Amino acid sequence: MGMTMSQKILAAHAGLDEVLAGQLIEANIDLVHGNDITSPLAIREMKKLRKKTVFDRDKVVLVMDHFVPNKDIVSAKCTQICRNFAAEQELSHYFDVGNMGIEHALIPEQGLITAGELSVGADSHTCTYGALGAFSTGVGSTDMAAAMATGKLWFKVPAAIRVRLEGKLSPHVSGKDLILHLIGEIGVDGARYESLEFCGEGVSSLSMDDRFTICNMAIEAGAKNGIFPVDERTLRYIREHGNRSFQSFEADPDARYEREILLDLSKLRPTVAFPHLPENTKEIGSFPPISIDQVVIGSCTNGRLQDIREAGEILKGRKVAKNVRCIVIPATQRIYLEALEEGWIKAFIEAGAVVSTPTCGPCLGGYMGILAPGERCLSTTNRNFIGRMGDTSSEVYLASPAVAAASAVTGRISSPDELSG
Repeated sequence: MGMTMSQKILAAHAGLDEVLAGQLIEANIDLVHGNDITSPLAIREMKKLRKKTVFDRDKVVLVMDHFVPNKDIVSAKCTQICRNFAAEQELSHYFDVGNMGIEHALIPEQGLITAGELSVGADSHTCTYGALGAFSTGVGSTDMAAAMATGKLWFKVPAAIRVRLEGKLSPHVSGKDLILHLIGEIGVDGARYESLEFCGEGVSSLSMDDRFTICNMAIEAGAKNGIFPVDERTLRYIREHGNRSFQSFEADPDARYEREILLDLSKLRPTVAFPHLPENTKEIGSFPPISIDQVVIGSCTNGRLQDIREAGEILKGRKVAKNVRCIVIPATQRIYLEALEEGWIKAFIEAGAVVSTPTCGPCLGGYMGILAPGERCLSTTNRNFIGRMGDTSSEVYLASPAVAAASAVTGRISSPDELSG
């Protein structure tokens, strides 16, 4: 029986010729990573193990991003634990203030993950790296501890859903609109413990940043991972961000899928996820005006250069609405510098927005953008659960950078097309 792309990667890392959906396997891991929230617990658990050193100091990565720069004494202690562990273990890749970024943007940018690899991270949005043709998935901190020590983990081989893409996205429509539409169609548990495998002629029209966004939110449909085929665009990205050898995998023609979903990219429109689930989606124009108090543009989902450019093109020469707070967060320092050189930082500030150093901050209600009772935020982040960004009576709406920027200008949830002319 044929295997899916994800199953082939798992089989190769388990040293098996074939794996089947539902099979339990032990697989070798190429990359283990955690952040300042999840790593301290993993470090504490690893110290209880008989083996006290990491399996490979080049393959364990710690990224300080959720509460960095530290917001309080607790967060400072968490990063101190990670900083000391990185020094003790002589880790090759430790990222903190001065050399920082949001982990799921930073790790691909640094060339630490490539096609065909198996990656686990103590963060649910580790599935981002499927954009590169890797199998990557989130794990708990105790699993991270075991992986850091042994370089291996047990996996249940997932079944798969094939998402066939046709056509090309329209102007002001992006990967964020695509994944929100898909989650709205299948629900937050529609791909529970399955692989979302994207294919079709429409894939070639999607940028790498679009693909990262789509795979990033695979978990919001309950998926074990999201993954794209390795094409010329992928290869170009890999070459630009490293020189490591890699192996790419393709699904077999007779691979079994639980179902197939067909999406015509040309028919997608700017889409918004209403409170309090990512599946609660509506196309702009299908609902009455909704005023907002805050806009957040950034996160591991939409803080890449394409996202900054899309927002900058809309905000440049315009002003943020009087009663709206607009927060822009480039996902890495490299992206921040590129945005600075291209003039987008100046455009944001002149428009009345604030620009932050890379941080997850407001996405999880950590800091820098906490919502007061009854406030509404339109955000390019990935979750809009009750109380996600502040008071439990506040509301979070999810959208693309283009929609977020347009809404910052109008003061209500708006399509970028409303600003044309």
